[in-house]
Amino acid sequence: MVSFKNEQPQERARPRRAEGDLRRRRALADAAVGDTPAGTVRIERFRCVIYLCGALHTDIESPRKECTEYANVFGWEITDVIEERAGLLPPQGRAGLRQAVERVRNGEAGAVLTAWRSMISPVPHEYDEVAREIERAGGFLHNKDAAGRTP
Repeated sequence: MVSFKNEQPQERARPRRAEGDLRRRRALADAAVGDTPAGTVRIERFRCVIYLCGALHTDIESPRKECTEYANVFGWEITDVIEERAGLLPPQGRAGLRQAVERVRNGEAGAVLTAWRSMISPVPHEYDEVAREIERAGGFLHNKDAAGRTP
């Protein structure tokens, strides 16, 4: 009889977390079990940068308001709002998107929040490339409208 069971157990992949996120999680855990005196631990809120992109005459104000409300629901601190009128430029050609990724890389934010997936790119492999770049920088890319509703 042939066994399909793997001979060596595989190690689980460990999530990579930014140093600021690790400190915040450690402080939360310590405060939860009462290991620190009251008032000595300052627990920081999760920080994000909002990135919005559209054509020259599109309405960015309502997606901005929706993203701000969305971040507030989760208790996220908004470190910056970057609006760009790049139209159909690919993600690599957008200075505002580069700024948002740099905010994550520098530890100023843990996520890039955008209203719609198409604000990053309507092309799946371009979107995935940007998401991977943000993950390598220590954060994540999040679309407020993850249900797939189009603008």
